[in-house]
Amino acid sequence: MDSIRAVLLGAAFWLPALAAAAPPVLLRTAAQEGSEPKFIADGKDRIVGLCTDIMRAVEQSDPGLRFVGDQQWKPLIRVLAELANGTEDVSCAIQPTPEREKLFNFIGPALYAIDYHFLARSDDNIVVNNWDDVRKLGPGAVVLVNRGYAAGEILTAMGGFTVDASSPRAELNLQKLVAGRGRLYFHRAPGLNRLLQRTGTAGQVKILPQVMASAKLYFAASKQLDRETRDRVAAALFSLEKKGELERLMHKWD
Repeated sequence: MDSIRAVLLGAAFWLPALAAAAPPVLLRTAAQEGSEPKFIADGKDRIVGLCTDIMRAVEQSDPGLRFVGDQQWKPLIRVLAELANGTEDVSCAIQPTPEREKLFNFIGPALYAIDYHFLARSDDNIVVNNWDDVRKLGPGAVVLVNRGYAAGEILTAMGGFTVDASSPRAELNLQKLVAGRGRLYFHRAPGLNRLLQRTGTAGQVKILPQVMASAKLYFAASKQLDRETRDRVAAALFSLEKKGELERLMHKWD
């Protein structure tokens, strides 16, 4: 009996040390292009933003988790494709849609909420108070939207106007808007003012004040990611929410 007790007492010392020495679980992810404030270029070789801060906070909450790939840019359509086929494990701040819920697991609390606005050329006297105002512009008034974004599904559901979803990045759609190849551009806030500043279009494009739709964003996980790891990420996120850390980080980058 004494020998068994000695073994158990010894284990109390070496088991925690062994657990601490275990390699962390690596969670493959990526920085989404044109997604301010989620990911923002800080110089040539560094990516910062709300999502990088959230991932660092998760790592601090659960030191056995580590995100890799958040310093590598990828377009959203590629991020979602790799998340679906399992070559990426998680993606930060993704809007659930019926189609996406078939492909991914959305975990943890809502990270933050977004509002959708229309953008127009600064010299356009257009007034949009509701969706009927957009429909009344007629089929020649093209509405631009990023390819593969949830905003496209919102426009499809509303219907009654011409949508151009051929461009995958905000920069391209802003160029098209300025060039008159679209009357409106449908995109989400927060991050719109920063987007206009970054692309040099702040003096050429204005943000219409009317909120056309709202949504909440979550961590999305690949269906191939094991349940235990998903639960650990979710637990860390719920802990951050309870401490008010998610709200603090949102205010930091808003």
